[in-house]
Amino acid sequence: MSDLDPVLPWLDALKWDADGLIPAIAQDAGSNRVLMFAWMNRASLEETVRTGNAVYWSRSRQRLWRKGEESGHVQNVRSLRTDCDGDVLLLAIEQIGGMACHTGRESCFFSELQGERWAPVDPVIKDPKEIYAK
Repeated sequence: MSDLDPVLPWLDALKWDADGLIPAIAQDAGSNRVLMFAWMNRASLEETVRTGNAVYWSRSRQRLWRKGEESGHVQNVRSLRTDCDGDVLLLAIEQIGGMACHTGRESCFFSELQGERWAPVDPVIKDPKEIYAK
């Protein structure tokens, strides 16, 4: 049984943290690989639903972050889900350009614990200097 209140409007049914944010996981709709994690606020989630493209809240820049606004690697949202508690979002996305990470890799989760060190295990698809040369 879900803890979500089916009577509440969809945005109000979610559990936002004290800063008005909710965690969002972007997963490739085809491969199911987790590509990245970010935060959303109400405005970013509303724009995501309205446009069909992923929009996040950048805590470091304190503004909306339209994924791909600089790189061109936008995320087309295929479906949007929440967990049973309504406190995490899962976006099934089509990653345009094949790269979700600013390092030029497919996924932001490219480091694996090997012994006592984190080691990059995924290749760089494109040099970030070429992506962000604008």
